[in-house]
Amino acid sequence: MSTVRAATVADAPAIGEVHVRSWQAAYAGLIPADFLARLSAETRAASWARRIGDGSGQVLVLEEDGVIAGFAAFGPSQLYALYLLPRFWGRGLGRALHDRVVEGMSGDSAVLWVLATNERAKAFYVRQGWVDDDGRQTETVDDGRVTLEEMRYRRRLP
Repeated sequence: MSTVRAATVADAPAIGEVHVRSWQAAYAGLIPADFLARLSAETRAASWARRIGDGSGQVLVLEEDGVIAGFAAFGPSQLYALYLLPRFWGRGLGRALHDRVVEGMSGDSAVLWVLATNERAKAFYVRQGWVDDDGRQTETVDDGRVTLEEMRYRRRLP
């Protein structure tokens, strides 16, 4: 049984683990392997604990049989992150989490940014009603050693 609920600071270690494991699986072959190998669940957890604690945006977790299987972070009109542990992919849980995020958004439309080479994520978002709006940006991580080309998707809100 799955449940979606607001995240608490106590969830930060599990969120950090989901964040790192999902990046390592989803971005394998798309982002340099040495960067992915150096990702730290503890570092991500500390960052998520701060974000949840200071209330900057909303963070939801999806629990499946008592395990935090995924999380999402969003603001009124932007989806910042939506990740699941790889072993939970393909079971409809991402859609359930996504639908709760959309319910929590406001305004006429929302945007998200997705790695341009992440075909799996792009297909997922298209199935959820998001459309590439031709927005593009380049982000660098790992002290400028890794460049991420991103595409912006937009969808009308209910």
